[in-house]
Amino acid sequence: MAFIGILCLILITTTLFAQIAKRIGVPAVIGQLLAGILLGTGGLNWVEPDILVTDFSEIGVILLMFLAGMESDLSLLKRYFKPGMFVAVLGILLPMSVSWLAGLGPTGSHAESFFFGIVLSATSVSISVEVLKELGVVNTKEGSTILGASVVDDILVVLILSLSLSFLGANTDSPSLPLTIVEELLYFGLIFLIVKWLAPLLFSFAEKLSTTASVIIASLVLCFSMAYLADIVGLSSVIGAFFAGIAVGQTKVKREVMVNIEAIGYALFIPVFFVSVGLSVDLSSLITQSGFILLFTAIAVGTKLVGGFAGGKLARFSNQSAWMVGAGMISRGEMALIILQIGQQNHLIAATYYSPLVIVVLFSTLVSPLILKYFTQKIYT
Repeated sequence: MAFIGILCLILITTTLFAQIAKRIGVPAVIGQLLAGILLGTGGLNWVEPDILVTDFSEIGVILLMFLAGMESDLSLLKRYFKPGMFVAVLGILLPMSVSWLAGLGPTGSHAESFFFGIVLSATSVSISVEVLKELGVVNTKEGSTILGASVVDDILVVLILSLSLSFLGANTDSPSLPLTIVEELLYFGLIFLIVKWLAPLLFSFAEKLSTTASVIIASLVLCFSMAYLADIVGLSSVIGAFFAGIAVGQTKVKREVMVNIEAIGYALFIPVFFVSVGLSVDLSSLITQSGFILLFTAIAVGTKLVGGFAGGKLARFSNQSAWMVGAGMISRGEMALIILQIGQQNHLIAATYYSPLVIVVLFSTLVSPLILKYFTQKIYT
């Protein structure tokens, strides 16, 4: 029963810290991460990453990616496909290439430094949406482009991650690389079938059942089964959950599922995930790895800002509009943390760099709303 007490402590602490974070104008996820740092080895050392915390964290990250998939509005891709694609592609290539080169110095490993690039290529859709809503610019040209680019960015980064895991050495138990690639391609073919036909049929059947919460049960079965199948073929389970969310997002039950899964996830499992990320953060790295943290924070902010600006200019935006779009792509948030967690679980990065990279994600997420607000006010005030 000790875990029940630990769970209560986690939920109380993350709720309070999230509230404090929102009060001072930063994303709630920052508060939850700080709660993990406080409760873990970097603080009071009250919570350890035991098997139950790990299992709850795994469910939390699966539900988080499931929700991220549902929030990915594919209609935005059609309306702002061209500028969104420019911004997303350049916003991935620039941080990925610069981080890769910068990481070679301290690590001496192409695989490890390439993974640094994948982590810093991510953009948090949820944090971007929250900031845009607060500033009242969601329906502007720049706001819509940021959202469209965020959708493309999420999908491309997830695909890059999934296709890179085998090459980076995460799937050493696979019988052969060609077979792994074939299995992954077949899995993506299955995703197309699920999005196009199977998901609508599943929820049509679920709605006819008299069982309580049958639609929500069906959505969880779809989410967990796709996550499980992804794991079987050598992909990360969160990738399956992400595409399950996209499938549900194209059905008429999207709103019902999202409301209920948000309640389940954010009330119980997702806070445990964010705390688990913070549990292993060693704050001493702020001193011992200060040069690394400063360098990669500058890379994280600068490459997304410049990459988004360049993409905006290719789409023929004005300078101010292009800078605003670039600023909207800086936030890493939960997407980068999820990728970082996958890297730690698959031993793709040394423990030495885990805490510094979490701090880099924290810093870049903290400054993102401030930079976006600055460039927005230069246009709309």
